[in-house]
Amino acid sequence: MSAIAEAAGREAPPATVAVWDPLLRLFHWGFAASFALAWLTAESERWRDVHVILGYTMMGLVAFRLFWGLAGPRHARFSSFVRGPAAILRYLRSLLAGRPEHHLGHNPAGAVAIVALLALALLAGGSGWLLYNDLGGEWLEESHEALASAMLAVVGVHLAGVAVASFLHRENLARAMLTGRKKAPPAAS
Repeated sequence: MSAIAEAAGREAPPATVAVWDPLLRLFHWGFAASFALAWLTAESERWRDVHVILGYTMMGLVAFRLFWGLAGPRHARFSSFVRGPAAILRYLRSLLAGRPEHHLGHNPAGAVAIVALLALALLAGGSGWLLYNDLGGEWLEESHEALASAMLAVVGVHLAGVAVASFLHRENLARAMLTGRKKAPPAAS
């Protein structure tokens, strides 16, 4: 405890550590904004060009994220957080028990959301490109809309998971994705 905090009768705030690099955070918020705006412009012929540009932007962001998931810093790499079904179930059980496993980077449930969103974005972007170039019929338009709806559902689950994990861990994960810093665990993981 610092002398100032001791004098005030309070504990010092917990130490933080850098987790998410600036490029990963820029990807995250750019991807979120692109999807939200693409969703909002989807039904408007007037905004069709904006919708298409947002789709291309998302595809470019996904390409970057795939590269960064292989070559980026530790917590950006897929190898640091993508786990198998047993790890995902163990993490979900720990959440239900009210004692969630702490992960300095992304947790196993978050990894599922990340992989699902990247895959859905690739499929939605590909189907959108085909539609824009008149290479598909009504079935493709319906598929494109279903993929976008699936993305929206995964985003909802992701946001709920962030809220629950933030509450249970007593740390603001949305702020951590803005600052790149998280509360340091007692023993670094």
